[in-house]
Amino acid sequence: MTERFSTYADFWPHYLREHARRETRALHYAGTLSGVLLVGFAVVIGPWWLALLALVAGYGPAWISHGFIERNRPATFTHPLWSLLSDFRMVALWMTGRLGPELAGAMAMAPPSET
Repeated sequence: MTERFSTYADFWPHYLREHARRETRALHYAGTLSGVLLVGFAVVIGPWWLALLALVAGYGPAWISHGFIERNRPATFTHPLWSLLSDFRMVALWMTGRLGPELAGAMAMAPPSET
């Protein structure tokens, strides 16, 4: 059954728990950063189709990681905007060295059904 969240504050820890494995997060980082670069190139130098390729580069590795590493369903399918925001947030926290405490806090508050 899919969980529904009424606030982003409730969704964020769930999102982190769905990305518990380092390998999953690494593929998300690679996809997100590649997607951002491709959109940047599309805006600055073109061609426009690079923006479409950014979707494949961004979501492809993430969805593969959920299927083969985490073995769960990507949050994109049920909470697309919160999932995208969380992906950027997770990458930013990782790049600034602040993701560890966020992950630890999310894991500590896992509901019994997620442990």
